[in-house]
Amino acid sequence: MTSTLRTGLLRIEGAADPAAGCLPILRGLPARTADDAGATDPEMRRNLGYGRPHTLLPYTRQDRYDRSRTTRELPTVVLENEHLTATFLPGYGGRLWSLVHRPSGRELLHRNPVLQPANLALRDAWIAGGVEWNLGTTGHWPLTCEPLHAVRTTTADGTPVLRMYEFERLRRLVLQIDAWLPAGSPVLYVHVSVQNPNDAEVPVYWWSNIAVPETGRTRVVGPADHAFHFDYTADLRHVPFPDYDGADRSYPGRLPRAADYFLDIPDAERRWITALDGTGAGLVQASTDRLRGRKLFHWGTATGGAHWQEWLSGPDAPYLEIQAGLARTQLEHLPMPAGESWSWVEAYGLLEVDPAAAHGDWGTARAAAAAALAALVPPGRLEDALSRVAEFGEPTELLGEGSGWGALEIAAGALPASAARPFGDARAEQRPWAELLATGRLPLCDPPAAPVTGGHWRERLEAAEPDWHVLHQLALVYLSEGEDDAARTAWKRSVAERPTPWALRALAFLTDSPEESADLLAHAFRLRPDLLELTVEFLDALAAAGRHRQALAVVEGLTGSARRHGRIRLAEARAAHALGDQDRVRRLLAEGIQVDNMREGEDSLDTLWLAVHPGTPVPPVYDFRMSQT
Repeated sequence: MTSTLRTGLLRIEGAADPAAGCLPILRGLPARTADDAGATDPEMRRNLGYGRPHTLLPYTRQDRYDRSRTTRELPTVVLENEHLTATFLPGYGGRLWSLVHRPSGRELLHRNPVLQPANLALRDAWIAGGVEWNLGTTGHWPLTCEPLHAVRTTTADGTPVLRMYEFERLRRLVLQIDAWLPAGSPVLYVHVSVQNPNDAEVPVYWWSNIAVPETGRTRVVGPADHAFHFDYTADLRHVPFPDYDGADRSYPGRLPRAADYFLDIPDAERRWITALDGTGAGLVQASTDRLRGRKLFHWGTATGGAHWQEWLSGPDAPYLEIQAGLARTQLEHLPMPAGESWSWVEAYGLLEVDPAAAHGDWGTARAAAAAALAALVPPGRLEDALSRVAEFGEPTELLGEGSGWGALEIAAGALPASAARPFGDARAEQRPWAELLATGRLPLCDPPAAPVTGGHWRERLEAAEPDWHVLHQLALVYLSEGEDDAARTAWKRSVAERPTPWALRALAFLTDSPEESADLLAHAFRLRPDLLELTVEFLDALAAAGRHRQALAVVEGLTGSARRHGRIRLAEARAAHALGDQDRVRRLLAEGIQVDNMREGEDSLDTLWLAVHPGTPVPPVYDFRMSQT
């Protein structure tokens, strides 16, 4: 059989595609000091204290989704040869959704039976399953639920290649992913290239997150005897692996608590990780040496972890993740020099190991898996594949369209020829900025135009007529560059030109006073009482200021779907609890509070339950505790 590439449709029960809101994400990631988080050497200490973004600008939240599912049809691109069928979703961050071993019919990945967004990504919306590509900063990347550009190209010998690419706006990097499946190959090849087109160093983060089925007999094996352990309650600890604290951590389906284990792989070892079932078979991932890190993540078997898996994938679909990254842990960023490109090749396929060896002592399992990998993908083959990527042909067919932001950056002169791709044309979302490029004037937009960042946009905005919209956008650029005082001044000038909920909300974010924040958001709410995401922020600010009666009054003034929204009902219950009205809290919990975008690690519902039902077990529907024993 020859290698083929075709397009198709995935029929799946799913919620509607998550939509982005209009409120920019003004927060960043908490800063770390050089001595915290369990750093074990100077390199890790530097990387842990480096590169955490001041904000997540220019992105807005992607929190408009629910849990109502219908039959969906999603565009796919499929690569196939006689050994494997690989199905990609270009519309969801280019995710590798399925990898089937054709001779056995075995699905090697966790192929989620549903498409259900949940609040685990940097922008909120995220879906479980398959292989997710993550670029930018610690967390599931901003484009995980966004389309990538996709084209067909070929290797030098004519093997079809799926190429996906996009301009990532937080770090201002160009990402390219090439996937191909040569005739006769037992593994799928994936080439990743990250290019820094900027004239300054950029902190870079990459992890390939691979979801695989989990049972009590699933064993994760990799070339390490130690790991950096994180259990969501403390900093990293360097521990023996797999035997630690009285348990064999290579069998995650037997462990109660969610945890991360970043394998501490010696420099001389080949880079790989595998998840083997009771028969000694399962998916293996290997790469060239640049992709240095490997990780095991599991939800745990306690009620909270089981509920999270059901929340994401429905009943009876447990999974774990094996992952591969540029750094040793996901708390680190690496400095990428100006103008530089980094690239590597990954391989995905079925590894088969004698079951007695796979489930024997750790040294036997490691050696047997390494030998099976050497037979499947001999040493040097991935390096050879990487050397041949430069011979790939030009795109011959458009398979999917991503955003217009890359096209806008090319028009602005911010992407050099070496970083340019067939980004198509700017779209409606970019139209206000295209007008600024053409005329020097940014049109008035309410809501404001989607944000931009970068020194070239700053220069154009500073040269434009300073109306409320220009000043608002300029403040966002200042904030993205860590210039909080300049941002505050610009937003105050914007409010003086015209009070808008956008500038008032931003000023509320910048103040250290809970009272002032609540007052500013009250003004913003009066201007846009119909904007649900703003209402939720206002209620949170009232709670932080201790103004619980006002919060209840706001809730009681809402109607329709806003009044029934899970976040609004949760805010009502928390305000009632603070005011001592526990009967109201118990009634709301009995009626049901479903927060569609419950945040990973959030303990609001279980804490509320225990506050009004002390000493009673938290019902599974309210138990999202990741650290529960």
